[in-house]
Amino acid sequence: MHIGLTGGIATGKSTVSSLLVKKGAMLVDADAIAREVMLPGHPVLVAVAEHFGQALIQSDGTLDRKKLGSIVFNDPEALKALNAISHPAIRQEIRTSMETLEEKYPDRLVVVDIPLLYESALESMFHEVLVVYTSRVLQKERLMERDQLDSGQAELRLQAQMDIEDKRSRADWVIDNSHSLTDTARQVDEFWIQKGLL
Repeated sequence: MHIGLTGGIATGKSTVSSLLVKKGAMLVDADAIAREVMLPGHPVLVAVAEHFGQALIQSDGTLDRKKLGSIVFNDPEALKALNAISHPAIRQEIRTSMETLEEKYPDRLVVVDIPLLYESALESMFHEVLVVYTSRVLQKERLMERDQLDSGQAELRLQAQMDIEDKRSRADWVIDNSHSLTDTARQVDEFWIQKGLL
């Protein structure tokens, strides 16, 4: 069985995915795959540099992520263009990783952590979608603290994603990560039991 794990920026997806892994799930991390396709020499990075300009490539051949972020988070069309370049390769890699893990570990739950699962219309890839939720207010607070952003910068990043309440309403399962780690772990245990994954 495989599930898509999503939520909003700074809602605690990594916390929940690591709790699931501790219980025996296998993890495919879309963010890690997204970083891999931006490594020097990868065709996706070459295409990004062609589209947005060579100034994004640092002297060591790596991507200047901050510079790219400042472009795409301030311009919806630029974000769309970046996604059009990178998403097909990321999707293909996710599928390949999922299939490999399901073949190798047929009795284990495969969890695919995809921050933009709904935005990218990827629900059909999964048996179920689990959303990690916190209120928008808490999400913004955590994001500002985690990434050292001011209120305006955090707001731009939140607006680049689907609203967390919309994601919550579409989920097959919700883990509310607004409280303590103990409370989140209890909800993960409940999910595990309900799915018969003991």
